Amino acid sequence: MSLRERIEALPGMAMLLPALEGLPPTYLVGGAVRDVLRGEQPLDLDVVVDGDAADAARTVAERLGGEAREHDRFGTATVAAPGLSVDFARTRRESYAHPGALPEVEPAPLEEDLRRRDFTVNAMAASLAYDELGVLHDPLGGERDLDDGVIRVLHERSFIDDPTRLLRALRYEARLGAALDPRSEELALEAIDGRSLGTVSGKRIRVELVLLLEEPDMPAAMERLCSLRLDRALYPCLLCSPERAASAALGAAETGADRALAVLAALIAPDADALHPWLDRLSFTRPERERVARAAATGPHLAHTLAAGMADSEIHGLLHGEPLEALAVALAWGAPGAEILRYVSALRGAHLEVTGADLLAAGVPESPALGRALEETLRRKLDGEVSGREQELRLAIELAKAGA
Repeated sequence: MSLRERIEALPGMAMLLPALEGLPPTYLVGGAVRDVLRGEQPLDLDVVVDGDAADAARTVAERLGGEAREHDRFGTATVAAPGLSVDFARTRRESYAHPGALPEVEPAPLEEDLRRRDFTVNAMAASLAYDELGVLHDPLGGERDLDDGVIRVLHERSFIDDPTRLLRALRYEARLGAALDPRSEELALEAIDGRSLGTVSGKRIRVELVLLLEEPDMPAAMERLCSLRLDRALYPCLLCSPERAASAALGAAETGADRALAVLAALIAPDADALHPWLDRLSFTRPERERVARAAATGPHLAHTLAAGMADSEIHGLLHGEPLEALAVALAWGAPGAEILRYVSALRGAHLEVTGADLLAAGVPESPALGRALEETLRRKLDGEVSGREQELRLAIELAKAGA
């Protein structure tokens, strides 16, 4: 199948291509072209316009009965229409005021736009004009590198200008079964040794780190992260273990935990003094920071405390209130899977049919004994000693009065 035919077969293209007629030259670019050449479905459709991208986006949105959302920072726009979402940008060149800065942009021809990108495999464009549909623009040999399994940066300062490309390179290595070419790897090591990651915002690092941890072949990316000593550059207390990362990812799938947070927690030595400032720098939300920190601290402990054959009440007593990420970390550290999976599937939502209000209504005075009575009633319910509202209420009243 030709590139033209592959593009025509993409979901939404039957709508988009006619909507582009009469506009300045437009091209499918970047990862979308890479994925189409590999015979895969692109995750995103990125289009560059050799002209006013915002104006083109508004026209396309109007023709499709959709909406154009403009993003002022880089003069880009997103068209959202029924069954279609496309990002538009003007062909441009970029310059960096200092290492790690966001780029300054200005209009430029297509070839310059391709030359400012991260890797050759992402520096290709395919025409979307009807009479040139599928014509490939590949001035830097991206298709050859894609076939050869090579990840190659486009210039010597690539990792200095944008250090997040270090993480992105490892993600593409894993996804494409590729490897950095020797010179690109040298440049990566120089950037790592030069502490280039310190020049970029923590939020941008977090975005790339989470994408890497969510990659299907994440253990391979993690192995490379270790070999390049990028783990130490990210956070000195990372315990670089591809095997444990893989186990935590599997544990996240089994427990419903957030995969990236669980893997991150499994690889952290929980030094609270260093951990919380690092998570703050990465701009995780407060609930995310708390889940990672708690999972890093309690996951290994749970792995050593849980034992096969524990009663349901013991399992619930240990795991109740722990974030799912802590359970995934516990599995990564060797916790018995049957007990954790039983908690997730059957015990996590366990509760009594009676409440403290029921005990007060029955004449039990308010006191700490009331809460203890409810806890003990739940424990016995989990172990099958009581069932139903009537038995729960009778036992709870008895326990509360005995503990008053």
